[in-house]
Amino acid sequence: MSLKITEDCINCDVCEPECPNGAISQGEEIYVIDPNLCTECVGHYNEPQCQQVCPVDCIPLDPEHVESKDQLHEKYLKISGQA
Repeated sequence: MSLKITEDCINCDVCEPECPNGAISQGEEIYVIDPNLCTECVGHYNEPQCQQVCPVDCIPLDPEHVESKDQLHEKYLKISGQA
């Protein structure tokens, strides 16, 4: 399952550099996560790094982009050029 950033985002800029896949970018009003690039850090870390650094806890799972750990790993392999 991809993650998403909610409207509680305060644009503090700490999550974007933590994403190993470059899935986080500045949106029109708040930061956004590209579900095609988000692997919840599978393949890189044990925990999603953006969630670990977010000071307002505004990065939940995105129920509109449900994926299993295996699917996230396959996405990681494609993104990283290993598939």
